[in-house]
Amino acid sequence: MSATPLPANMQAIGINKTGDFDVIEKLELPVPQNAPGHVLVKVHYGGVNFIDTYYRKGLYPISSFPQPLGTEAAGEIVGLPTDEKVLNDEEYKLRGFALGRKVAVYGLGAFAEYVSIPWPRAYPLPEDIDTRTAAAALTQGATALTFVTEAYNVQKGDIILVHTVAGGLGLFFAQLIKARGATVIGTTSTPEKAELAKQYGADHVILYTKEDTVQRVLELTNGEGVHAIFDGVGKDTFESDFKMIRRKGTIVSVGNASGAVPPFPPLKLVEKNVTLLRPTLANYVYTPEEGRRYTTELFKLIANGDLKIRIHAEYPFTAEGVQQAQKDLTGGKTMGKLIVRIAPPRQV
Repeated sequence: MSATPLPANMQAIGINKTGDFDVIEKLELPVPQNAPGHVLVKVHYGGVNFIDTYYRKGLYPISSFPQPLGTEAAGEIVGLPTDEKVLNDEEYKLRGFALGRKVAVYGLGAFAEYVSIPWPRAYPLPEDIDTRTAAAALTQGATALTFVTEAYNVQKGDIILVHTVAGGLGLFFAQLIKARGATVIGTTSTPEKAELAKQYGADHVILYTKEDTVQRVLELTNGEGVHAIFDGVGKDTFESDFKMIRRKGTIVSVGNASGAVPPFPPLKLVEKNVTLLRPTLANYVYTPEEGRRYTTELFKLIANGDLKIRIHAEYPFTAEGVQQAQKDLTGGKTMGKLIVRIAPPRQV
């Protein structure tokens, strides 16, 4: 079901093959036919994430080409499911979907003027959250929220280490961990980033470019180490994590900014009875109920002002714009979230 006639074709930013930044190109594709169990969304903004670079490089598999990039967006519903089983589903009814309703969406192919997404991956926005904010908040906000709840359930009094604390995801981690009464130790590269991280809840920030991170963490924890580490860096920090984690601590491998962690023997965990996880957001919001519960909590925190969103930069909806966004993201110079301005409504 759709409100108005849709164009036959649309613009998208994506790839026809995997490779370096230069494989990113402008695509002209048919507007997707909305499947019976899907929601069709006219996209306003897209969020830039490290996972986009994993798909672009071929680290994560792509089933066919051409493939629009992006896994996060926000816009308005222009097509609803027609499957009677879906329409009668109690979880579906709780979403309150309607034509024109603002939603955030999570799924590959988001950097396009239109995206057809399974209804459980579309999340209605409260009236006081706009689509620009939602595109900047959904993936990183929900990742941080699910990880501090399920990967390691942060408790009052814990001491937590967050690598690259001044990035988009790091700032979410800092705020959520601090709000639970834990101490936040962060790592970052510059004094400017350190100051920003402190504004968002970090208690101690280590400049890994100038300081010995392991030594500083052990000093701050009286030699015991931290209760948990959220590590989005990967290869370059993995070995040192084992020196900074305390006995029975938890290392959460969040991402691969410096490259994937190489294989290692499970016996590595024995020395301190360490728990190691490499979770994904998708498996924490796997069921419709999980997705609704976590995104409802996330949007409530944002609407109430308990979770601040910092947008570092907004990029044009061009191949060059998305290329530059990925270069900036992987270059380690950003402080906050990167978004792509796809097709927002004109301001009246």
